[in-house]
Amino acid sequence: MGLNRLKDKVAIITGAASGIGRGVAELFVAEGAKLVIADINVEAGKATAAALGDNVRFKKTDVTRSEEVKALVDYAVSEFGRLDIMHNNAGAFGALGSIFDLNDEGYDFTFALLTKSVFLGMKHAGEVMKTQGSGVILNTASISATTPGYGPHLYQAAKAAVLQMSRTIALEFGQYNIRVNCVSPGGVYTPLIGNMLGVDEEGIKQAADYMATTIPLNRVGTPQDIANAALFLCSDEASFITAQNLIVDGAEATGKRYQDQGMH
Repeated sequence: MGLNRLKDKVAIITGAASGIGRGVAELFVAEGAKLVIADINVEAGKATAAALGDNVRFKKTDVTRSEEVKALVDYAVSEFGRLDIMHNNAGAFGALGSIFDLNDEGYDFTFALLTKSVFLGMKHAGEVMKTQGSGVILNTASISATTPGYGPHLYQAAKAAVLQMSRTIALEFGQYNIRVNCVSPGGVYTPLIGNMLGVDEEGIKQAADYMATTIPLNRVGTPQDIANAALFLCSDEASFITAQNLIVDGAEATGKRYQDQGMH
């Protein structure tokens, strides 16, 4: 049972059929929010909405297409009367490999999925929130946005762009009482990573155990860890926080675990 920190709030979460997005959706519902969850995966999206209850709707959305993101925002307003929170979370690693192996198509796809989608979410949600005179936008960035080495080349560059774009849009949106922040996950084991590695259930466990050995808090993150951060940033408790990036990584990107440094 939640504390109703999002009571009477209406939220959109993209990429909410699994992983971090689903974790955020579950917590937001528990805290009293009404939700529209968006995903390209119709079967998983419908199942998630059904599991989360009567105050949740699903809308299939390609977040790289402006008309579909606008339709998503319009749908939320038509269903629930307003839009208080836009969590631009959908994403994947995109094109992989050496710069010598990457091509134009992979570049365009990766930036469309990870950066253009956030731009479109902020633009179309911002139109509604500007009229309302209030709103919160939360964008999922990554520790790779600030620390190289945590993901494929284009993924890291696209997430860095998300971080900077969020900050500059926050300065514009401040006059409308719209807050814009980022949450940056570190080693969170989700299906995204499992799919990239192409591993089975046992392989997933082994990969998670290995990831834990690189993190100072000695465990991998969970979608719930990111959801807790998202809840704070989207709640009224964070009403004077904007243009910020909350890193949730167990100190992974800060440096090696003390016991692995070999200096003691």
